[in-house]
Amino acid sequence: MIVLVMGPTGAGKTTIGRLLADKLGWEFVDGDTFHPAANVDKMKKGIPLQDSDRLPWLQIIRDKMEQWIAEHRNVVLACSALKRIYREKLCISPEVKLVYLKGTYEQILKQLTLRTGHFAGEQLLASQFAILEEPADAVTVEVSRTPEDIITEICRQLAIA
Repeated sequence: MIVLVMGPTGAGKTTIGRLLADKLGWEFVDGDTFHPAANVDKMKKGIPLQDSDRLPWLQIIRDKMEQWIAEHRNVVLACSALKRIYREKLCISPEVKLVYLKGTYEQILKQLTLRTGHFAGEQLLASQFAILEEPADAVTVEVSRTPEDIITEICRQLAIA
């Protein structure tokens, strides 16, 4: 199984993804590690990525996901997956379960300002909310909850322990 934890920058994808993977004894992969240097450069400068920037990155992630499924690996993957077309590219099998970390702009901005050491900063949050298409088919968990409550709710809704 692959649990794809999605949401805008600052929603807690990496934090929740790592905690969930630790709880389950699964592998954690941050989709940001697959960004080409040009994408990272843009984001560091506060320049929002366009579909033309994201689609090759998403293809790399999709290829990895196909490999993990073929190898029967259980992975928690953090990836923004903001648009429906991005999720359609990534939800390649019934083994991929989508988890949406949902919050208001203000809630996520507050979390984002507390974060250090990440290339995507506050200036990108507005652009991500502008293109966000909330999924109708995901396990949706509010970011206002504690990380422990979020993990418990994800496991409950996906029936995994």
